[in-house]
Amino acid sequence: MTQLKINGRITQLDVDPAMPLLWAIRETLNLSGTKYGCGIAQCGACTVHLNGVPIRACSTPVSAAEGGEITTIEGVAGDDGRLHAVQQAWIDHQVPQCGYCQSGQIMSAIALLQANPDPSDADIDDAMRGNICRCGAYGRIRAAIKTAAIQTSTGTQEGQKNG
Repeated sequence: MTQLKINGRITQLDVDPAMPLLWAIRETLNLSGTKYGCGIAQCGACTVHLNGVPIRACSTPVSAAEGGEITTIEGVAGDDGRLHAVQQAWIDHQVPQCGYCQSGQIMSAIALLQANPDPSDADIDDAMRGNICRCGAYGRIRAAIKTAAIQTSTGTQEGQKNG
């Protein structure tokens, strides 16, 4: 039995400890926001946070996450249902096209702003380099991150209720 803390909840899973965390999240826990992209940790679609650090869930075994705090895209909105500043900025800037990479992009952007609340364009490009957007929405992604940085630093986020 493996014990994981995901989005603030402790869960017991009867899975192979070598199973990729992505499959435990998607198939066992039915949290489908984290996506499978490439399976080799190159595209970023499967990005989640482990102890606040972005990781690739497709190449991280469940055993490596045991005892840590995992946050998926489902866990970033506030307890009151308000969207995270990055999620709201994504909507405001109409970032998604196909949307497939977006949960991984958002998770990487949140980690960036936690580490660097006022990133330059170069900082954003460096932090987001490992996240591939097949639609090429990189300009809107950068603009949304800058907006979220401003909203976060001034506390002016007008987040929407989720759901």
